Amino acid sequence: MLTNEAGEVTSHLQGMFNRTIRLLEAGIKPVYVFDGKPPELKRQEIAKRYSKRADATADLAGAIEAGNKEDIEKYSKRTVKVTKQHNDDCKRLLRLIGVPVVEATSEAEAQCAALCKSGKVYGVASEDMDSITFGAPKFLRHLMDPSSRKIPVMEFDVAKVYPRLSYTLHLKILEDLQLTMDQFIDLCILSGCDYCDSIRGIFLFYHLDRSLGTNTHFLIRQHGSIETILENINKDRYQIPEEWPYNEARKLFKEPDVLTDEEQLDIKWISPDEDGIVQFLVNENGFNIDRVTKAVEKIKSAKNKSSQGRLESFFKPFANSSMPAKRKQTPDSNTKGAANKKAKAGGGGRKKK
Repeated sequence: MLTNEAGEVTSHLQGMFNRTIRLLEAGIKPVYVFDGKPPELKRQEIAKRYSKRADATADLAGAIEAGNKEDIEKYSKRTVKVTKQHNDDCKRLLRLIGVPVVEATSEAEAQCAALCKSGKVYGVASEDMDSITFGAPKFLRHLMDPSSRKIPVMEFDVAKVYPRLSYTLHLKILEDLQLTMDQFIDLCILSGCDYCDSIRGIFLFYHLDRSLGTNTHFLIRQHGSIETILENINKDRYQIPEEWPYNEARKLFKEPDVLTDEEQLDIKWISPDEDGIVQFLVNENGFNIDRVTKAVEKIKSAKNKSSQGRLESFFKPFANSSMPAKRKQTPDSNTKGAANKKAKAGGGGRKKK
């Protein structure tokens, strides 16, 4: 944890500042989307998260008492909570940099998906797979991971087929699963989501070689919808929750609460406020003035570029030796392509989220 002289955490500002500059230098124009008020259906999931954090706090105290460094690190990560102040700090910093900030009315992933569907951004960059269920046409995972981790970006296309890119693991959701979007939403609800419990005995896992080991997928393909599944499955084998608001969850995915008004969205990239950045990071949060000044010059230089770069300038192309042989032999496996990236919508004000 990085802190200033007052002992206040500044790690979130350091990470946001450095990664945003990295995106801008690559010619990528990011839009950051922060969560609004969670849906009522999510209360149970939020309560579970609080409970897990409380358990981790107790485990951390035991690890500290025992002097177990490995457990201290593990449980410390589980106790991290993103506060409103952290989010407000990041919003202020991003606006000073000149990067658009969207404050969603409800779920950030839903707002990201709406921006992508309306053509305002190229794709949604998030670690929350709900973005796909909300209907994001293009979804990117690991875009914001540190380059030192060397994790490949995973690009998901919901319906359309594009040439496979050498710097991504490229998956086409509906085509690979042979489902409609409505069936895919039901599949996600059956497999477990933030809005309701899943049916016990139902499970899903998906391999990169496109093989599916799941009774969820089989049931959706066989019956077509949750309602028909409930009419036909063995009630002794599968335990259906007594109160299971799957229909309300489905509606949340299909008709989420999102901003559509242009004035509310206000997606504009402007010049950085150099004095404001120095005041906020150096004077208020104890950052090194030389490093901040150099970083601001990078921002200004990146914003003066006349055209966007390609993702290869952000992530080096590589051959993924971990992919199964069957996957490598697909007809499009040697096809090289490059997409001129527009904006990237990043989900959540958490971190995450």
